[in-house]
Amino acid sequence: MFVQTQETPNPNSLKFLPGKKVSMDGPYEVLKKDETNNHLIRNILSISGVTGIFLSEEFLSVNKSDNEKWENIKHIVISHINEYYNEGNDFVISKSSFVTEVNNYGEIEKKIVSILEKKIRPAVAKDGGDIKFKEFKDGKVIVELKGSCSGCPSSTLTLKQGVQNLLCHYIPEVKEVLAV
Repeated sequence: MFVQTQETPNPNSLKFLPGKKVSMDGPYEVLKKDETNNHLIRNILSISGVTGIFLSEEFLSVNKSDNEKWENIKHIVISHINEYYNEGNDFVISKSSFVTEVNNYGEIEKKIVSILEKKIRPAVAKDGGDIKFKEFKDGKVIVELKGSCSGCPSSTLTLKQGVQNLLCHYIPEVKEVLAV
């Protein structure tokens, strides 16, 4: 198996593409190894300097601390991924903690979630990250950035020039987009 890597706009995040399914049920982020029993995720989070893992359908994004170098981490992550799939595993996770309570939202919230899901999330996923709707109040949309987008130097620019402009264009009630 050949695991490919891709750089992301965040210098502290790297995408790993195993060429096999990673998540069977949406995006999933793990920041501490005691949050999961999955041995691949636990092994990667045990690597010195690794601060979190974001799993999507086709890739894993691994985040590292500023003071660690990718050459000290990358080959170990690839080794763990290869070992995991060589053991006969077909995917890393099959159940996600990401649940959107769309039915409890008002019309504006439903429109926001729809635009995020259809237009923004696929673009953000290409960079190894995710964006999750949290709240809409007083013209402000609150979102959570995950994976490569979390802590990325260019995420503020993306949020304001990309996400905010798109949401304001389609939904006049939206005045601002903020990340938590």
